[in-house]
Amino acid sequence: MIFDAVLFDMDGVLVDSEVVSGRVWLQTLAEHGLAFEENEFMARAVGSSMSNLYAGFERDHGWVRPEGFEERLTGRLNEAFAVVPEVPGAAQTLRALEAAGVPFAVASNSVRERLHAKLKAAGLTGLVGSHAYHPGDVHGLGKPLPDLYLYAARQLGAKITRCLVVEDSLPGLSAGLSAGATAWAFIGGSHDVDSAGLQEAGAERVVASHAELRALLGI
Repeated sequence: MIFDAVLFDMDGVLVDSEVVSGRVWLQTLAEHGLAFEENEFMARAVGSSMSNLYAGFERDHGWVRPEGFEERLTGRLNEAFAVVPEVPGAAQTLRALEAAGVPFAVASNSVRERLHAKLKAAGLTGLVGSHAYHPGDVHGLGKPLPDLYLYAARQLGAKITRCLVVEDSLPGLSAGLSAGATAWAFIGGSHDVDSAGLQEAGAERVVASHAELRALLGI
């Protein structure tokens, strides 16, 4: 094994939630006066945080979320996330790392409640255990800042320079690289990923599936 620990993004890497989340957002935004094409919204949303999304909507479109928006969005997202599946092969990858004695963690921009709801729905809670981290663990300093990955590495007792980060978004990739980790781009979820853009941004490899990831890691 060429790394001391593996740090995973969650949405689109372990849990196949990006498309489901995007459709809920698109529907709810359109009902409140802000319409996007799906590909345009996904380019904004994948790897971003809610606060950054809202800031972008206000900056680029002059849109401020109206009364009732947050409540409706939250209810729909909670319902959708209760049934999201794993990305094919994710559980097998985590079990293989566990069997090989390689520590791993999840570092996600999702808020705590959604992070754990999605892991539970995908059947990954027992495998991840307590090593599931969110911006609240680092005083709100989520991706693209490096703090979340630095924190996850510390919790595993690993040097960040000996860690692999597996990401599907530019903000996440930027967070991993600026933390000092090696970063691989993962494109095995059901949503479209700009693999060329991730390579240009510094991803060492583009990995098409969890089967390929396990083969590359030798587990």
